[in-house]
Amino acid sequence: MSRPEGDAVLWVVVPALNEAENLRELLPPLVGEVTSLDPDGRVLVVDDGSSDRTSATVGELMMDLPCVELRTLGLHSGKAVALREGLAHALALGATTVVTMDADGQDDPADLELLLAALEHGADVVTGVRRGTSDGPVRRRVVRWQARAAALVSGVPDADAGSAFTAMTDRAAAALAPLLAGERHRYLGVLAHGLGQRVARVPIDHRPRLHGRNSHPWTGAWRGVPDLVTTRFLLGLEHRPAHLAGALGAGCGLVGLLGVLHLGLGADAPGEDRGLLLAGLLLVVGVQLALFGVLAELVVHARDLEGRTAARSSSSASRRGASPRPAAPRDPGLRTPVRPLAGAVADREA
Repeated sequence: MSRPEGDAVLWVVVPALNEAENLRELLPPLVGEVTSLDPDGRVLVVDDGSSDRTSATVGELMMDLPCVELRTLGLHSGKAVALREGLAHALALGATTVVTMDADGQDDPADLELLLAALEHGADVVTGVRRGTSDGPVRRRVVRWQARAAALVSGVPDADAGSAFTAMTDRAAAALAPLLAGERHRYLGVLAHGLGQRVARVPIDHRPRLHGRNSHPWTGAWRGVPDLVTTRFLLGLEHRPAHLAGALGAGCGLVGLLGVLHLGLGADAPGEDRGLLLAGLLLVVGVQLALFGVLAELVVHARDLEGRTAARSSSSASRRGASPRPAAPRDPGLRTPVRPLAGAVADREA
């Protein structure tokens, strides 16, 4: 594969948590693959607060692999935060193409060429879809369920939430990095699709783990469910929160109103006062949700207005700071002679 045109710089971001043994075997072939694709390429390992010799091992490997860099987080902050820090670091140092992959050795560095080829064909983000998985049966079922849920919520087919092997352009990385938190690293393709990026999917191999146990057990897939809901909100309802709050409020209010009317007009039977109380609470909750939606809309409107005002101020400042455009030279033959002021006034009075 030829190097992309221009001064393209390839960065591979590898978040790691207690992966010292795996990195010792993964980094040499990964560096060989990266430098064969881009002689100026870099590999960035982000140590997410490991308790083993992950940072020390990477430091030893850096003696023989000068294109490897290390960034250490003081505390274990999660894979999404490690990816966010890695993407920001790579972009700050001029990366034009960024690839993310796991440090456990299950992603094959040889598949890196497939991801970059899809980028060269016009995609903004390329996610790896595992052809097969070496995980246990329980984890396979959980990951399959999570992929179906992500596809159902986002409308993105083949959303393999268990694969971290993803390539993206610098513009896509800059747009995705601020959204990474919690377990949202599982939904990079979904987030990119929601942001209007062109997303491609490439089949990749999934190898057995080299050493140790998974730092992110299969229960992490269940922890990702709330982040899937948050992702759907960010993609579809960020600028219209009243639609969500209004729908919930209308549902609660309607049920509460019907309950109040039905129980309030009925006979005074034992136990009906409790139902009437619950119906009244539903009615109150519905009104509160509707008001919350209105307040959220006002906050979003104020934020957007502030952003537009700042953009206009920046544009005006840039125009004021620009050097004035020199006047076009006039033809000497068309120049009008200047008349004395007294003569001009006399002609006007006449």
